[in-house]
Amino acid sequence: MALDTDTPLNSLGFAKPPSDTRVVVAMSGGVDSSVVAAYLADQGYDVVGVTLQLYDHGAALAKKGACCAGVDIHDARRVAEERGFPHYVLDYENIFKDAVIDEFADSYLAGATPVPCIRCNERVKFKDLLETARDLEADCMATGHYIQRKMGENGAELHSAEDANRDQSYFLFSTTAEQLDYLRFPLGHLPSKDATREMAAQYGLAVADKPDSQDICFVPDGNYTSVIEKLRPGAAEPGEIVHADGRVLGSHTGVIHYTIGQRRGLGIGGLTEPLYVVRLDVDKKQVIVGPKELLATRTIPVREINWLGDTPFDSRKEWTVMVKVRSTRPPREAIIRPLSPTTAEVELLTPEEGVSPGQACVFYDTDSSRIFGGGWIWRGY
Repeated sequence: MALDTDTPLNSLGFAKPPSDTRVVVAMSGGVDSSVVAAYLADQGYDVVGVTLQLYDHGAALAKKGACCAGVDIHDARRVAEERGFPHYVLDYENIFKDAVIDEFADSYLAGATPVPCIRCNERVKFKDLLETARDLEADCMATGHYIQRKMGENGAELHSAEDANRDQSYFLFSTTAEQLDYLRFPLGHLPSKDATREMAAQYGLAVADKPDSQDICFVPDGNYTSVIEKLRPGAAEPGEIVHADGRVLGSHTGVIHYTIGQRRGLGIGGLTEPLYVVRLDVDKKQVIVGPKELLATRTIPVREINWLGDTPFDSRKEWTVMVKVRSTRPPREAIIRPLSPTTAEVELLTPEEGVSPGQACVFYDTDSSRIFGGGWIWRGY
């Protein structure tokens, strides 16, 4: 059926009234997604709220400061009731364990530093939940992420949030072009988180002053090793702490207790020079330490690349972009040399410290807020 060019587009980009536009809102129970749902309902859209139960509900009830916990499910349901739209809770516990938690544990045991929030977006929220939204005959799915979707000459583009302090592009680089066509991010243009909380107060939402989640949702108090030890009992094996020059300096109880770039808590004393973890050798059960200069990395191998450019990734020998290798660090200028449609070598023009396998390498335009995707750092040098 041809598009009715006489009908103006609504705020979600559809040529029909908001009341005829169904939108599934992924509701975590936090202030961001609650504001999105309340705002769209206020605009007259046919809103359906969906919250995912991702792990044991009983344990979740006792844990604050993490998304999708029991109290958060209650908060999401209350927002839906107050604003008058339907709300569903879907049990994704098995999917979440298979797609996110198991890989998280195995990656740590393999000496990597994984980012499970990216895998959750990629494999659960923007895959299974998005398919559920389609099953509900929704025109689109909206989330509370701080990122922007803009229409370009070749379709929808992914752009950084207006507020650089809230930008979540690092965690959403694996969003595909097909998913981007269906997704909406109503908060990406806001100047600050304060603006979101002001909207929550205007709508009378009880979550207006709710603290932001800080930890990975299934990792209590940020204690990764305790979670891994429960998931993989006995998998952490003791070994040696070895200086980069070959000297054995001490012993450890498992490489899972260490990350690249770590300085404190190494368990070795009596040394005059500051030492950092520069490499983890899982096969030899060794934690290799050395001076800070050994942390500097210029060349990074990247795989599982999701490319959001207008032309094929491997259509050029190289791309000049800005890249982020940690969520908390600013983008640095780099040259990407494609090896295949999904693998590349990234050369940082200025060496970066603490680059770790398991982290993401996200690509940004040098002249705009556009995100060109990214990939996974898979091996350290």
